[in-house]
Amino acid sequence: MKKKHALRLRPLLATTALVSMISNVTYAEELNDNKTTTPIKHVIVIVGENHSFDNLFGVYKPKAGQTIDNLLSKGIVKEDGTPGDHFDRAKQNIGVGTDTYQVVTKSNGNYDTGLPQPYTKGSIGQPANVLDSRFPSSLPNGPYQISKYAPYNAYTGDPVHRFFQMWQDIDGGKNDKFVWVEETIGTGSNGKPYPVGGFNPKEGAISMGFFNMNTGDAPIFKTLADDYAMSDNFHQSAMGGTGANFQALVTGDMAFFTDPNKLDGSAVILPWANQIENPNPVAGSNNYYTQDGYSGGTYVNCADSTQPGVAAVNSQLKAQGVNNNNCEADHYYLVNNYNLYWNETSSVTRALGANKFTLPPQSIPTIADVLTANKVSWKYYTADRGNDITVFANAVDGVPLLYHSYCGICDPLTGFSSIMTNASEEAKLQNYGAFLADVSNSTLPAVSYVRPFEALAGHPANSNGDQYEAFLQELINQVKNNPTLWASTAIIITTDEGGGYYDSGYVQAVDFFGDGTRVPALVVSPFAKKGHVDHTYNDHASILKFIETNWTLPAISNRSRDNLPNPVSHRKNPYKPVNGPAIGDLMTLFDFAK
Repeated sequence: MKKKHALRLRPLLATTALVSMISNVTYAEELNDNKTTTPIKHVIVIVGENHSFDNLFGVYKPKAGQTIDNLLSKGIVKEDGTPGDHFDRAKQNIGVGTDTYQVVTKSNGNYDTGLPQPYTKGSIGQPANVLDSRFPSSLPNGPYQISKYAPYNAYTGDPVHRFFQMWQDIDGGKNDKFVWVEETIGTGSNGKPYPVGGFNPKEGAISMGFFNMNTGDAPIFKTLADDYAMSDNFHQSAMGGTGANFQALVTGDMAFFTDPNKLDGSAVILPWANQIENPNPVAGSNNYYTQDGYSGGTYVNCADSTQPGVAAVNSQLKAQGVNNNNCEADHYYLVNNYNLYWNETSSVTRALGANKFTLPPQSIPTIADVLTANKVSWKYYTADRGNDITVFANAVDGVPLLYHSYCGICDPLTGFSSIMTNASEEAKLQNYGAFLADVSNSTLPAVSYVRPFEALAGHPANSNGDQYEAFLQELINQVKNNPTLWASTAIIITTDEGGGYYDSGYVQAVDFFGDGTRVPALVVSPFAKKGHVDHTYNDHASILKFIETNWTLPAISNRSRDNLPNPVSHRKNPYKPVNGPAIGDLMTLFDFAK
């Protein structure tokens, strides 16, 4: 359990006593770092956690001349956060249980008598898993402003954000089953029998909450959107949570179960039976999955339409004209969170077994492999890795960061044998102290991924948007303090996934795994279009496509998402590609003629 605290940590101040053991890689002249198609020589990708686009930008008003697709523009809410003229467009319905898992479920009424009160769900500073007394016992049936009840910098509950649950949230594009899924299955059954007397995952309706920039919430996000470029059509790559989406961020693909006795990740075999997903409802329940959760199923053989849940997802692909679900025969893909085999370093491994819930080593190619093969430098900086002595302090009383909690699933390259069995590649996995040193010393590689400290990553319950903003602001300031570096840098800011929060946006079916909910995406750069809101359809693979386009690199593999074409859309609807599945390369957020 992470140590609880309730302090706000703004601003962030880095010590000058940076660790001397940081790998001082000297980038030889033969590297291709400067051989770019744009003036961008450094890309920094920052990935926070668990906020949908509408959750943070739902009431954002763009600069004059720009349009946006959010709760406010659709009339779902007003500028003050109260229900708008078209509030019913976000109405949540109550699903009807079926014998087999369904993505699109029939409705049996709605929550017009009031959305259920949110629970604390283990949020810092609150008692665990009780009704959150800061919120009313009944809420209007639609999105509501969280900060009317709990301040923007408070800690609140954590909605469900798992694979089969998110498909049901979206409900074929109606986006009307977020609350029903929270109440009926939550974060999973964990292989337990349906409890006598019913099931309560203790979430309530926290998923329908949003923040309001017009009343002072998310001020740094608002400033960044005003001053740089943002996307209102950027999506998480996979339905579900952190693990699958961090894998997609570095592979454009999905991990799968491999033979635990062959640790090079080369052999594909059947997983242990208890680790295979079965979202078919238990008899007598309303959507209580048979096998799902953090101590149960998470692998899916999606090439076999007879497997539980597969036919229902495939039907949604077919409805959008997608003919390939991108599933290889006999492969069991990881669709939720399992620990990775290597724990921070190659010298520490996690046990494998039916009750260990660890993903065996992976051998599919990553963006790191492509960059190395083409002599473009890279590093993946994970705050909380090892003995990260970087100190963050409160400007008033100098209190240090109160806890460090390494997030293995947020450090995806530690799951790959090509990285962890190669000392020179593993050496590129560093901490935030190393990032600050590289920025200060002008030794930053061409491509950098940065995962914030767990306490500052924005994840509901153990962090919040305010903490993530603090981290972003300090990082941006550090880059700007090196004017030469800033002049050739693009900082891409996003989240791994929407965290189960409601979003009103269009979701394109790309393959079996997603896409998923819209998430925030900002480009901070001297070359970003100032105040621009870009409508091009993007997802996490768009970051890979930007890197590949900028350094003239090949796609990661013959099946990775970066092979998809750039979107073509009609003027009347710029959000939906007519040549789908299609994903942009982020170039439309920049103006290189400056």
